[in-house]
Order: sequence, then structure tokens, then C-alpha cells
Amino acid sequence: MIKVGDTLPATTLMEFSEVEGNGCSIGPNPVDVAKAAAGKTIALFALPGAFTPTCSAKHVPGYVEKFAEFKAAGVDEIWCLSVNDAFVMGAWARDQKTGDKVRMLADGSADFAKATGLTLDLAARGMGLRSNRYSMLVKDGKVASLNVEGPGKFEVSDAATLLAQAKG
Repeated sequence: MIKVGDTLPATTLMEFSEVEGNGCSIGPNPVDVAKAAAGKTIALFALPGAFTPTCSAKHVPGYVEKFAEFKAAGVDEIWCLSVNDAFVMGAWARDQKTGDKVRMLADGSADFAKATGLTLDLAARGMGLRSNRYSMLVKDGKVASLNVEGPGKFEVSDAATLLAQAKG
């Protein structure tokens, strides 16, 4: 499993982008993790799936609400990762009104989740291999803090916990 001090895996995520105002798609577009993280401080959080109850009711909204506080703490970007396709992540972004506050990044084949060792097997629930729920503070592509949830928990990957680490 990835740990503090490690570099993020050299993978590519996908991001669905729209032209503001007319809704015309200009995505999905590839996001090279190494290039996108270079020289930035990123509040990254991952979750099992878009539109799932805890993820939609608590996880994403917390990061959207604390966007200004993250910026004030020196965070350049907030990333939300899920093992879903870019079209689902784009629809979820619209539903959650993430706007330019949270980048909704698709890890469609779970390549990032597998490379970090942070997978969650939900095959018994019909969801297949997913990402575990966690958050991490990333500085210039390296993990500065990591908060991995226990099975079925939502206690340490929330926005308030990662914000405190960003301020610290």
C-alpha cells in the first residue's frame, strides 16, 4: 500500500469537461497524474462509487463546502477519485455542483487504485473492484499525509481531517 513519502503512481485518470454555458462536451480528457500533480499541493480523496449514499451525502459535499479554506491553507486543487467512467463522474459533478472547486476524476479500470494498493472488493455487492475510501495530502506528487478508512467507515477521510493536515 502507498505510504507517506511515496510518489503517486504514474497512471492516467480521465476527466469529463464541458464548455461552460452551452453544455457541449469537450471531454473525457486524459489526466496524467504525474504531470497534473507536479509543483502543486493537492487534497485528494477517493471513494467507492459515484452516487452512492455516503459519498454523495457527506464525502463530496464536505470538500465543496471547505474549498475556500483549502485554498487559504495552500492547497492548489482538490481531486475526487472513483472507479467509475468519466461520463458518470461528469454527471455526478453536475449533481454535486462541484464546479471549479473539485476535479472529479475517473479511475475507470481501477489502475490508480491498484497501483496504490487501495482497492476494495465489492463483487459480492455487484460493484466489482473499487477504490477504498481514503484521503491524502499530496505535495509535488508525493504523499504528505494519508488517511485510510476501515471497512464501511467514514471517520478519517473527511474534509475537516484533511484540512487540518493541510493547515498543519
